[in-house]
Amino acid sequence: MLRNQEIKIYITFLAAVVIMGTIACFFFDTIAGITACLTLLVMLAVSWFFTRWRYKQLDELSGYLKRIASGEYSLDIRDNAEGELSILKSEIYKVTVTLYEQAGLLKKDKLFLADTISDISHQLKTPLTSMFVMTDLLCNENLPRDKRVEFTQNIRSQLERLQWLVSSLLKLSKVDAGAVEFKKENVKVKELIGKATEHLLIPIEIKEQTFEISGDDDARFIGDFNWSSEAVTNIVKNCIEHTPCGGKIGINFKTTPIYTMINIFDNGEGIHKDDLPHIFDRFYKGQNASNDSIGIGLAMAKSIWQNQGGSIEVASQKGQGTQFTIKIYKMIV
Repeated sequence: MLRNQEIKIYITFLAAVVIMGTIACFFFDTIAGITACLTLLVMLAVSWFFTRWRYKQLDELSGYLKRIASGEYSLDIRDNAEGELSILKSEIYKVTVTLYEQAGLLKKDKLFLADTISDISHQLKTPLTSMFVMTDLLCNENLPRDKRVEFTQNIRSQLERLQWLVSSLLKLSKVDAGAVEFKKENVKVKELIGKATEHLLIPIEIKEQTFEISGDDDARFIGDFNWSSEAVTNIVKNCIEHTPCGGKIGINFKTTPIYTMINIFDNGEGIHKDDLPHIFDRFYKGQNASNDSIGIGLAMAKSIWQNQGGSIEVASQKGQGTQFTIKIYKMIV
C-alpha cells in the first residue's frame, strides 16, 4: 500500500494536519494540545486501518479479475450490501456473467464452424472424387466415343452441382452473418410466387404434377422481393423432389391484421417424425432425402424469413404430404 504515491501524499498531508493542529492547540492550553494530539492520532490510525482495509478489498477484486481473465467464470463476489465497493462488485459480476455467456457462444460458434467445414468437405468430396475417376478414364485413348461423351456430361453435371453448392453457401453465409441488407419493399404475394416458381414449371410438367395457386390477390407484405423469392423457390423445389409423378403441389396465401401467411403444401411421401425437428438444420438429410440432396435449401429459406421478421413452420405425416407455413408479421407502430 505504501508503494502507492497517492497514499504517500495522503499520509504526508494528514501528518502535517496532525502536527499543525497539535501545535496550534498547545498555544492555547497544554491539556487542549494533548487532547487534540491524541484525537488526531486516533483519527490518523482509524484512517490508516480503513484505507488499508479498502486496499485489501481492491486487491481481492484484482485477484478476482485475474481469475476471470484466465477463464474462471463461476466466481460470485456479490455481497448484497450498500456502498461503492459493493456496487463495484455487482457491476463486475454482471460483466463476468456477460463474458461467460459470450465465451459459451464463442465455443458454440467454433463447434458449429468445425461441423460446417466438415459437412462442406463431405459435400465437395463426393463430386470431386467422381470427376477425378472420370477424368482418368477419359485419358484412355481407347475409350469409346459414347463413353467419352457420357463421362464428359457427368463431369459437367458434377461441376454444375458444385457451382450451385458454392453459390448457395455464399448466400446462406451472407444472410447468417447479417451482411445482407434486406430491402423494405411492398411485396405483392401473387407476383412473388409467380417469380419464384417460374423456372420450376418445367420440372413440375416433367413429373406430371398438378400445381395450384390460390389466395387473396391483394395480399402483400413489407420485405425483400428477390430474397423472399429465393426462399419460396427452395421450399417449392423440396416439394417437387418429394412428391411422386402425378402428385399435387399447391400454394395458398392470405393476409390478416397481424401477418401475411403463405402455405406451400404437397401430397407427397411426407417427412418422418424423427426428421421434423431437424428439417431446417444446415446440411441435414432426412431419411427420404435423395442422393443429390445437400440439405441447404430449407435452412436458407428459414434464415431469409427470420431475418425479415417472419417465421416458418412445417407439418407433415408419413405418406400424406407436407405443409410449410410462412408468416410475415406486420410492423406495429
